[in-house]
Amino acid sequence: MDNVKPMIRLISLCFKAIAAWLVAAMVGSGAALAGCTDPPAPGVNWQRCIFDGLDISQADLSGARLRDGSFFRANLSGSNLSKSSAFKAKFVNAVMREAVLDGAKLSEADFTKADLTKASFLGADLRRTRFFDAILREVDFSNARLGGADFTRADLTGATWTDGKRICGEGSIGRCN
Repeated sequence: MDNVKPMIRLISLCFKAIAAWLVAAMVGSGAALAGCTDPPAPGVNWQRCIFDGLDISQADLSGARLRDGSFFRANLSGSNLSKSSAFKAKFVNAVMREAVLDGAKLSEADFTKADLTKASFLGADLRRTRFFDAILREVDFSNARLGGADFTRADLTGATWTDGKRICGEGSIGRCN
């Protein structure tokens, strides 16, 4: 009987230590802090969240953390994503007409088959970004970083190129002519 109380205390301390370690591990990994149910707002943390098929049009997501986020078939038309961080985010088949992505960090993002008509990417980091079969009509790429970006079958008609002067001609598919 005398040995039972110290044993119970030891087990209790072990459970408390494990619980404290789990809480520290969750707080230390950014994923646990992502507010996937938070409403759209400047600076929102939607890292690794899934918003497939949702209407998030006209939203202010400036400075948002969208890393590894999924926006398949989502509507982000007219939304402000300027200065957002969306490394490896997926915008496949998304509708993003007139979206503002100025200064956004979008390296390795995927815009396959997305409609980005009249979107703005002023000064955005688009290195190794995929625009396969995307609609990029009248998009502004002024001062954007495009190293390694994939424009295979993308419609660049009327797009303003990185120098801010060159306008892609009618029928510019896959490259700016």
